[in-house]
Amino acid sequence: MTRVRTVLGDVPPEQLGVCDAHDHLFLRSPQLPGQELDDVPAARAELAAFRAAGGAAVVQWTPYGMGRRAADLPALSRDTGVGIVCATGLHQAAHYDAASLGRLRGGRLAELFVSELTEGIGTTGVRAGLIKVAGGFHGLDAHARWTMAAAAEAHHATGAPVTVHLELGTGALDVLDLLCGELGVPGERVVLGHLNRSPDPVLHRQAAASGCWLAFDGPSRAHHGTDWRMPEAVRALAEAGFGDRLLLGGDTVVAGARSVDGGPGMPHLLRRVRRRLAETVGAELVERMLTEHPGRAFGVDWR
Repeated sequence: MTRVRTVLGDVPPEQLGVCDAHDHLFLRSPQLPGQELDDVPAARAELAAFRAAGGAAVVQWTPYGMGRRAADLPALSRDTGVGIVCATGLHQAAHYDAASLGRLRGGRLAELFVSELTEGIGTTGVRAGLIKVAGGFHGLDAHARWTMAAAAEAHHATGAPVTVHLELGTGALDVLDLLCGELGVPGERVVLGHLNRSPDPVLHRQAAASGCWLAFDGPSRAHHGTDWRMPEAVRALAEAGFGDRLLLGGDTVVAGARSVDGGPGMPHLLRRVRRRLAETVGAELVERMLTEHPGRAFGVDWR
């Protein structure tokens, strides 16, 4: 039976409602000093603002070792009425210190992912609902190949979807060659993130042909130059017959980007992005991208 694994338990896909399919409530990294998402009251306020804008669920892609605060997520979900899906997995090596990576490389990474998907994260009892990994800029280094191999093994053991940070939106075909080609993960179980950061329509169509999900997430100050091309990229995919493989997210990664701190935050997805996209591809497709598609992308017949 297909279920989405939320921090409050498994739910039918249709129960998600309007969903931000890629965002962050909590995130810490040495790459973002002083910009951490690590404030529980601010996260609660952001979820409440998203709920007030019509949102019902958020998929947090923050992986292992980056400040997920899994123990705080159930209370936040109950307090705000917003469903939360959290991640296991591992980001690029640059987001971890050498000692942490050394300990992980001394063990079985796939077993860690499986444990967090099926038993719970640490002692919290909160189970992850996806595996998050990351590629590099137009390629895959040894770290990416190691984490993706572990993610594929964990997928085969559990059925969990694998979401992928594409660095600046690049490297999608290398990721798919590895995950779907060499490692046997079905395309429909892979979600590629940040396609808006590299709005190449030919590459988008090639990636979509694998059956994977394409996530358009933002806005981002660092990549604002490509934001305006996102609606046309979505329309091109829809016209090519891939409208049923698209997801939308906000990807709030630093404190200043939260709406409660003066940034666009999670509500922007529903206040502005939804309306802008509707003018380009029609409201019906946009509503499916926000409701039906996340349930299909993250719904699993759990093993």
